[in-house]
Amino acid sequence: MDQQFDNDIADPKTYGDLDKQHALFTQMRANDPVHWTAPEGYRPFWTITKHADIMEVERQPDKFLAYPRSKLFPIEYELKMKEAAGGKPHFGRAISQMDMPEHKVYRQIAQEWFQPSPIHGLSPKIIELAKRSVRDLVAKGGACDFYKEIASPYPLRVIMLILGIKDDPESERKIMDATARYFGGSDPEVGQGEGIIEATFQYFDFFEPLNKEKRDNPTDDVASLIANAKINGEPIDPAIAQMYFVALAGAGHDTTGSTSAGGVLAMIQNPQEWDKLKANPDLTHAAVEEMIRWVSPVKHFFRTAKDDYELRGKKIKAGDNLLIAFPSANRDEDVFEDPWSFRIDRKPNRHLGFGFGPHICLGMALARLELQIFFKELMPLVKRFELNGDPRWTWTNFVGGLKTLPVKYELE
Repeated sequence: MDQQFDNDIADPKTYGDLDKQHALFTQMRANDPVHWTAPEGYRPFWTITKHADIMEVERQPDKFLAYPRSKLFPIEYELKMKEAAGGKPHFGRAISQMDMPEHKVYRQIAQEWFQPSPIHGLSPKIIELAKRSVRDLVAKGGACDFYKEIASPYPLRVIMLILGIKDDPESERKIMDATARYFGGSDPEVGQGEGIIEATFQYFDFFEPLNKEKRDNPTDDVASLIANAKINGEPIDPAIAQMYFVALAGAGHDTTGSTSAGGVLAMIQNPQEWDKLKANPDLTHAAVEEMIRWVSPVKHFFRTAKDDYELRGKKIKAGDNLLIAFPSANRDEDVFEDPWSFRIDRKPNRHLGFGFGPHICLGMALARLELQIFFKELMPLVKRFELNGDPRWTWTNFVGGLKTLPVKYELE
């Protein structure tokens, strides 16, 4: 594996070309699953590509830390971010960037709210939002950009619901724009060449008045829980509260939208699976799990070795960084039978689309419910989807999926 190979691992453009992305990870799983990676312009790291190795790392949060390195940026951009954040590596830590015992304390602020029982209590309202999106699809007259016009707005409206944000086009547009810049800033078509720094300030501008409003007039929503949280008897750090909002609003809708759009594309490419799902709606739960595995919208997180550690015979030194490659784990030939086939009835399906260990996705019950509801509303109305142009993926090495999915469809 040469210098260009390492450069490709880091290059956001690689993740806009699924064949190239999967070829890289397949080669690493076979030949060098714990690969020392030194891309030009980046701090080096180990790329971890096997399902078992990722689980081994993630189940040991005392040995592999989430802080301070959490995402892959060029050195130049890391310095720019540190300057913008007043000398800190991040503007304010999200729970994904916290280690024990701090991580547990802050995660508990909203953890009970995101458990399956409270989430399922929202089903009637989420069903109405899904019906609204399906009505939008019908109104398009048989053709649309499924990602931009249907898949992305729906989970954003769900997130706005749970945060207590007014459901209006202006709020929707502001969050959508900030999220595009946050995750797709490397793609000039998505983030207009602006990245996490600019997007973070956009988010802060939006959520600062919301935070104040929920402190002054709390209501029954997650934003009020965060805004009024107390840590060791003291009000939550405003910067941490802001990052809580950012994580929920950004990742909470982008990953779900990417999964539903990627799932529709997979069933266009495998029409027998769409027919199978329409004939057997009880398969929706399993189908959603396969979509999550197939799309793997979260490309990576970083961990930092606290002490020396040996993994597959490689000597990882204290302070070394590890890139956890989730799309690779979800195509691991040692775990998944025929991993390159999209099968809505796949069992077992031990995907790592939500991560693993104490940092497993806080909103996974919500994401699953949203997707199940959406496809149950969609299936009876659409006989068949077909491509109406070329699908294209966002250039992002962090979080993302399709940026455009032109489709035409026949209604029942």
